[in-house]
Amino acid sequence: MEFGAHLPVIGFHGPSFSLPRLLDYTETVERLGFTTLCVNDHLFATRPWLDSLTALASVIGHTHQLKLMTMVLPVVRGPIPLAKALAALDVLSGGRLVVGAGPGSLPQDYALVDIAFEERWKRFDEVVQLLRSLLRPGAPPFHGQFYASAIARLEAPVMASLEPFPAQEAGPPIWIGSWGSDAGLRRVARLGDGWLASAYNATPESFADGLTRLNRRLQAEGKAPDRFPNALSSMFCYLTEDQRVAERILTEVIGPTLNRSVDLLRERLLVGPAAECIEKLLRLKEAGVQKVFLWPVDDELMQLKQFYEQVIQLIPE
Repeated sequence: MEFGAHLPVIGFHGPSFSLPRLLDYTETVERLGFTTLCVNDHLFATRPWLDSLTALASVIGHTHQLKLMTMVLPVVRGPIPLAKALAALDVLSGGRLVVGAGPGSLPQDYALVDIAFEERWKRFDEVVQLLRSLLRPGAPPFHGQFYASAIARLEAPVMASLEPFPAQEAGPPIWIGSWGSDAGLRRVARLGDGWLASAYNATPESFADGLTRLNRRLQAEGKAPDRFPNALSSMFCYLTEDQRVAERILTEVIGPTLNRSVDLLRERLLVGPAAECIEKLLRLKEAGVQKVFLWPVDDELMQLKQFYEQVIQLIPE
């Protein structure tokens, strides 16, 4: 099992953002041996939320081995501006970008850009195909219901202005987010290079069931299940042996942020004693989870170190 970490772009305790804080966090993630640095995307949120692409770009120069993963809302962002930003991130990182993509579950994000929330799935399917066309040199143009007019405007001289293309010749891998519905897993198998699941929307049992269904879909698409990666994102965490502190974190910080029941979050997230966190991770590993992306909700540098020493080192690879 591999571990990544989310950049701290949510202001759980107010807008206390700074570049030194992001850089310290990034350097700690790489020094401890995490494999991936992730950043989540929203326009609207229940807490202050730093722009994801700007935050990731600001720390690229302080990483050397880390995979960099964007978890973007491509419909809300707009496919052509997003393609430009993703290509730049891949070029500047030397080809270390992975694109995690989902339509998003907040109607407010769509309202802010004046796009109908009810169209999100159809638009999302088109945007993923359009991104692949824009990010891969020589790829045929994509024509769809929503974005055909945009493609029609990209005549050959204009296409050259979209350069530079990504450092990765075939474009960055695109992982598709899904909570595990049949429709979502069909989309993952059809459009994706990996499955990005949600830690607070999955149990070991539901993940294992979803993985079984996904593997059948992958085989139908002619893709090898054993070469198709997966990860649990947004694994909010806080290591403490004091159950009262754990309950405070769940009820006062994570619960209001996610608008989920505390009982559900207590069962699924890594908040509490190290032994309990290890047990939860071992169950997820047994269910087939390959990567877990941690998100400390407080004391982030200390939490990263404690998780590495007290939890991660005790989980078999």
